[in-house]
Amino acid sequence: MARLKIEISVPESHVEKVIDALQAAGAGRVGDYARCASTWRVTGTWRPLPGSRPYDGEVGEVQQGEENRVESVCDAEQAAAVLRAVRAAHPYEEPVIHFLPLYEPGVER
Repeated sequence: MARLKIEISVPESHVEKVIDALQAAGAGRVGDYARCASTWRVTGTWRPLPGSRPYDGEVGEVQQGEENRVESVCDAEQAAAVLRAVRAAHPYEEPVIHFLPLYEPGVER
């Protein structure tokens, strides 16, 4: 079973909500542990384009702000459900959500 790393940028106010959504969708399982995730602060930058509805900032102006990076894992088969759950919990109009394949040496596929 292929595993994926999930990376999400989210404001601090929504970190726990996003981690809860990950867990509800089946992400964050590592062996006999659930709700496994790592978080740390990052600085994000963005410029809302015309037609956008920014959570933070003004259309046309470059913004910079504190965010948190949340990382977790899921099985590839869970990715669509995880994506839906995170989008529902995330406050941004266009959240940054990356799914990256993991190389696990010694694991038969």
